[in-house]
Amino acid sequence: MRKLPIAYMACTAALVASGLGAAAPAAQHRVHIVLPGQSIQQAVDAAAPGDTVQLTAGTYHESVKVTTSGLTLRGLGRSTVIRPATEKATANSCAAAGNGICVMGAKDRNVEDVTVASLTVTGFTGTGVFALATDRLTVRKVTAADNGVWGIAQERSVHGEFRDNTVRNNGDAGLFLANTIKSEEGAADTQGALVAHNRMEGNRIGVTVRRLRNLTVAGNDITGNCAGVFVVGDENTPRAGALTVRGNRVVANNKSCPKTARLEALQGSGIVVTGAEDTLVTRNVVRDNAGTSSMSGGIVLFKSFVGSANERNRVSDNVLSGNSPADLVNTDTAKSNTFEGNRCAASKPAGLC
Repeated sequence: MRKLPIAYMACTAALVASGLGAAAPAAQHRVHIVLPGQSIQQAVDAAAPGDTVQLTAGTYHESVKVTTSGLTLRGLGRSTVIRPATEKATANSCAAAGNGICVMGAKDRNVEDVTVASLTVTGFTGTGVFALATDRLTVRKVTAADNGVWGIAQERSVHGEFRDNTVRNNGDAGLFLANTIKSEEGAADTQGALVAHNRMEGNRIGVTVRRLRNLTVAGNDITGNCAGVFVVGDENTPRAGALTVRGNRVVANNKSCPKTARLEALQGSGIVVTGAEDTLVTRNVVRDNAGTSSMSGGIVLFKSFVGSANERNRVSDNVLSGNSPADLVNTDTAKSNTFEGNRCAASKPAGLC
């Protein structure tokens, strides 16, 4: 009997086992290589779902808008740098808003499964990486530094993952996640968004989680900001909450920031929870955050800026030291918040340690 080639027999066996009569053609995902001086936007516009736009080392002067699902925009690490365009013309809405990279869905449709990775975005008047209406966006190993507003920001999005990034010296929050900033609405469910293992330093606030639910901030290194972590809610329904702030290192966030139209002057705030419910703050190391603002201290529960109390939040098993005016500060009037198992020296009021 004539012997069949081994590769042919293996393929036939796989088809029989799967019950298929013919092999489905594999998706041919392309890699689009971009060199300094070439247009990233042109490569992004030419890419199909599943493609990768690969940037080489060097500096690129442009803003990039991504609207294609399944796209990966990737550099070669910190040596791949995106800066503002040198010419005055604004080629797209991302540039017009002063942002570096924008991942944008539509009002009735999220853009899905986009990844931005391994590059630096710096010097923009707005935000380094801005996302709106996304599902399963991943931003990892991105350095967002010296941008005028936020380093990395996301609104109206679900399932986002922000991991292993460095956000440094941005005008407001290094990482900013919110329902929306353009209207008064109840908190949005992020369906499990994750902010993990990022380094946040020199920003006004390391990470702000504003009017959201079902999100975790874990394992981040947060230092040298005016405030480390802000969990912000209000009286709208549903309320902000069902959040976890776990295992972060929040140290010496003692930079001084003047007041703004929305927020008083900040200095020496470690973790602040304001106007939220059912939030767990646990197993964090919080030390040497010192200041004289009403929100200064290690872990601070503070009523929201419209007077809404925190409710049913749990602060447990944290290690705190050297924070001023105290390691634990509770200025809230609600009685349903609990403090358990924390290692600390001083609290306001007394008795929380």
